[in-house]
Amino acid sequence: MTARLPHLAAAIAAAALGLAGCGGGGSDSGSVTTVELQNAPRATLADASGGSFDPQAIYQETAPGVVTVRSIFSGGGLQSLLGGGSAAQGSGFVISDGGEIATNAHVVTDATGPGGGPIHEAKEVYVQFADRNEVGAHIVGFDPNADVALLTVDPHGLDLHPLKLATNEDVRVGQPVAAIGSPFGEDRSLSAGIVSATDRSIQSLTRFEIEGAIQTDASINPGNSGGPLLDANGRVIGINSQIATGGGQGSVGIGFAVPIALVARSLSDLRSDGSVKYAYIGVTTQPLYPQLAERLGIASDTGALVAKVIPDGPADQAGLRGSDQKIRFQGQEIDAGGDVIVAVDDHKVVRASDLPEIIAGYEPGDTVTLRIIRDGDAQNVDVKLGERPASGG
Repeated sequence: MTARLPHLAAAIAAAALGLAGCGGGGSDSGSVTTVELQNAPRATLADASGGSFDPQAIYQETAPGVVTVRSIFSGGGLQSLLGGGSAAQGSGFVISDGGEIATNAHVVTDATGPGGGPIHEAKEVYVQFADRNEVGAHIVGFDPNADVALLTVDPHGLDLHPLKLATNEDVRVGQPVAAIGSPFGEDRSLSAGIVSATDRSIQSLTRFEIEGAIQTDASINPGNSGGPLLDANGRVIGINSQIATGGGQGSVGIGFAVPIALVARSLSDLRSDGSVKYAYIGVTTQPLYPQLAERLGIASDTGALVAKVIPDGPADQAGLRGSDQKIRFQGQEIDAGGDVIVAVDDHKVVRASDLPEIIAGYEPGDTVTLRIIRDGDAQNVDVKLGERPASGG
């Protein structure tokens, strides 16, 4: 079972740390005593690049830039279902000297998941820094498609420590990573692990998925939402967002982070416009692989089988055709008979996530050329992309 780290009412979290939820955490955390072992050697791991991975050094460098985010709601919706509490807690991190802070959208909204209806911002948001300063924050905007939100605080009188952002190209399976956040309200807790996989698809707060997510076995729990996933150089490679619970509510070693390339794009648009618009093609697809291609008589080992064309969407207006039959193959039901998209402009479609990732790289209103196979013949079709429908649409 894969789930976003949902909000947890503050009163419930304070009473029982065993409960899971995204922003979990009680009200005020007690003081923490840090003991430094003067003669103990540091534990380091070999990084794939040939360097070393020093969790202690990473923490010392980046923890001052990690914050705890506390959101106050009206007491309705999910908060009422969890016992009438109106507060939720998550994590975030500083990204500029001007007081900008990145976090998950679900930390500062009442979003309950895909198709959950309109999303409302928290009425009040407070940010607590490592030096125990706690100030009010303004929600500049949130992106439900990427589960990213941008906050700002007045930087006057604050000692801010912005974190450096990496790029997606830096992420490799097996590389060591560190996560810092406030699991169950335990402020600025450190966990470490590796990148278990890349290019995962996870749920957003809309009916569209987040592509290219990072999977990690670093311990991520309720309250880590919105905190940074860091590489060996202390750069942010993703925002911790979801965990697989196996039916429970805590970490089972399968966590997911929104990739930094998507985060950076989202933050840029939020900074400029307060919202983010994504291109939309209007199809549902199934991946093509060699054995299926042979079974269907398709002269391509890779591509996206068009299962459904959304009525009046961009693909429909361009004349793309969806499935007109269903077959059983290798124990699965396959939507057959429709067009096969093998490339978008110069980008080849290979993985199941390729088509949505490629389309997300364009802007609404852009025209793309699809290379398709229809009835055994290859041809090009131009599609003018639309704007992705609103949350829950």
